Amino acid sequence: MTRRIYEFRCSAGHVTEEYIDEFIGKTECSMCDKIATKMVSAVQSSLNPLSGDFPRSTMQWAKNRDYQIKRERREENS
Repeated sequence: MTRRIYEFRCSAGHVTEEYIDEFIGKTECSMCDKIATKMVSAVQSSLNPLSGDFPRSTMQWAKNRDYQIKRERREENS
C-alpha cells in the first residue's frame, strides 16, 4: 500500500490535502464533512524566463554531457 498526499475538493468548493492510500478516491471534507473527491493537481515546475528551459534539467544535462566527453577522451587516449 502506497500513501501519498492528494488534494480533494468537496461540493462546497473546499480544497484540502490528505496523506492517504493512493487507491482511495473519496474522503470526508475536513472543513464541512461533505464528500470530497480526489483532484488532479497541477504539476509545479519552474522555467527559465529567457530560454523556456527547465533550469535544473538543463544544468544536469550539461554536467552529464561534460562527464561523457571527458570519459570518451580518456578512453581515446588509453
